[in-house]
Amino acid sequence: MVGGHDEREQTLNALLVEMDGFDSNSGIIIIAATNRPEMLDPALLRPGRFDRQVLVDRPDAAGRADILKVHVKSVKLDDSVDVKRVASITAGFAGADLANLVNEAALLAARKGKVAVTMDEFDEGVERVTAGLEKKQRVMQEEEKNRVAYHESGHALVAYCLPNTDPVHKVSIIPRGLAALGYTMQRPTEDRFLMTQGELESRIQVLLAGTVAEEMIYDEISTGAQNDLERATELARGMVTDFGMSRLGRVNFRQSGRSAFIPEAPDERSRTHSEETTREIDIEIKRILDEMLQKTRTMLSDRRDSLIAVAERLIEVESVDGDELRRVIEEHSHGPRIVPGTDSPKRARPTGDAEKQEKPDDGEGPAAEGAR
Repeated sequence: MVGGHDEREQTLNALLVEMDGFDSNSGIIIIAATNRPEMLDPALLRPGRFDRQVLVDRPDAAGRADILKVHVKSVKLDDSVDVKRVASITAGFAGADLANLVNEAALLAARKGKVAVTMDEFDEGVERVTAGLEKKQRVMQEEEKNRVAYHESGHALVAYCLPNTDPVHKVSIIPRGLAALGYTMQRPTEDRFLMTQGELESRIQVLLAGTVAEEMIYDEISTGAQNDLERATELARGMVTDFGMSRLGRVNFRQSGRSAFIPEAPDERSRTHSEETTREIDIEIKRILDEMLQKTRTMLSDRRDSLIAVAERLIEVESVDGDELRRVIEEHSHGPRIVPGTDSPKRARPTGDAEKQEKPDDGEGPAAEGAR
């Protein structure tokens, strides 16, 4: 309700008049909901009007379990189905997503002629909701299929070797959705509300691993890495401009007057710094990406046999779950499976005398090799 549009202004004024017309003992409570809180006129949020604001966020694990219990009442479940386990593999799902998941699982069970929904249908339903429907009729050329296999194997191998990433649930080269020719599905083991610098760096390495794997095998990269590069760059930009995780210091360069819990669109970000600072930000983003790229190259080069083995298995069966991925990697690993140094004590919180003797941060420590 922001702006000079006459109808909007009249509607706002009429609403304010009606709200101010209630007596304190009238017994009427006004409740409203919006998904655009940053668009509300400040007059609506003053004391005596909509002065108490409640953020309805996505449910946590316990909330998802409660929502699932409501939706599965009309579905016959197999004894193997554990609602709490389903809740644990659906981190980030909203209520509508969970309702859709139960419906997808029931449809899958019916198509298979089952009398009850099992965990297999819920696992497949999660893939349908998150990655889209399988497009088996989308036939790829043999060369493209092999390239996608190496690309996804790179993602999966790096995700497996870094201990501060979400576990790999499944790797597939079966096309899904509108554009994905393959995917590596990672599932968090618990709800997370904070991420460390090391975890963000590991996410960037996982995203870059696909293009590095292509580079190692084919000596060139393909357009399939476009989305990976976009997401990796956005993570690096967030580290520099939002979270103070760079050599530019503990500074936030992306300030605005928007609501703290509504993300900005890329074209809506207000710049509050100079051209020189903008150039330094771009240089720092490039430095982070280059360092993560070099770490990823080293990691995959040291595990080339495992990369080839996973890719060959993918080409053969098209989909590999987390257990089989672990087995293939362990059978072809000639060194430590977990990257040495990723559990660096430098990141541990100092105690006692060590805390007193801790040296000031020079801005380069977190970027060192192996820091998490």
